[in-house]
Amino acid sequence: MVSAPVRLGVVSYLNAEPLVFGLERDPAFVLVRDLPSRIASMLSAGAVDLGMIPSAAYADGEYAIVPGVAIASRGPVRSVRVYHRGALGDVRTVALDTSSRTSVVLARILLREMLGRDPVYVAAEPDLDVMLAQAEAALMIGDPALYHPADVPSVDLGEEWTRRTGLPFVYAFWAGPAGAIDPPAVVRLQDALREGLRSLPAIAASYNGLGAGQGALNESYLRANIHYGFGEDERAGLREFYRRAHEMGLLPKVPELRFHADR
Repeated sequence: MVSAPVRLGVVSYLNAEPLVFGLERDPAFVLVRDLPSRIASMLSAGAVDLGMIPSAAYADGEYAIVPGVAIASRGPVRSVRVYHRGALGDVRTVALDTSSRTSVVLARILLREMLGRDPVYVAAEPDLDVMLAQAEAALMIGDPALYHPADVPSVDLGEEWTRRTGLPFVYAFWAGPAGAIDPPAVVRLQDALREGLRSLPAIAASYNGLGAGQGALNESYLRANIHYGFGEDERAGLREFYRRAHEMGLLPKVPELRFHADR
């Protein structure tokens, strides 16, 4: 009997492309692309078997993680930023791009520490001009943040997290119910990332999202700002994020990290 292909929920940003290199041609997988928050909803609803979900969404379900693969940073990330008009210390309202719950939670953790208080948060579509017309600061993530002209003051949240904790920050990872994929499929996902990392110039040059035609910028971002490992330092950073988020009442629990078997 031929097994049904694994339905993969894939984030529709540049930083996810190395994770799925070659998988579109692999009959063992079907790729479904969408925003991080929608991928998490699809996984919860059973519409995909495995999703590249925001780290915060892992606290909502009983999932297992594909080991060794993540979207993370160890300093400046460039694509998760709080833009602000006027002095950051004067910010009272923040418009939030809700495409990823993880970035929203991270922004709330860091802004409380930076401001010494909680500003008022409002949800908004990721249009910086509109966001800053209705609030004094705006959280933008992913491609809209990466490719926005750098003419507005901003705080890089990856850089700020590592400066304050000394740890990497993990934004997303493959997760799904225990038993959703078998060890050979786990290994195939790990191999896809290795192939993707060897093919960064081609991925950067061929990307057809917001950064189409910006191969040099795309490759620089993938090499210098995004880290794809999920080792002990990343696990420590993830646990610290969960601890702080739960302490602030932003996540329901500090979840145990459970992993799919890869052998």
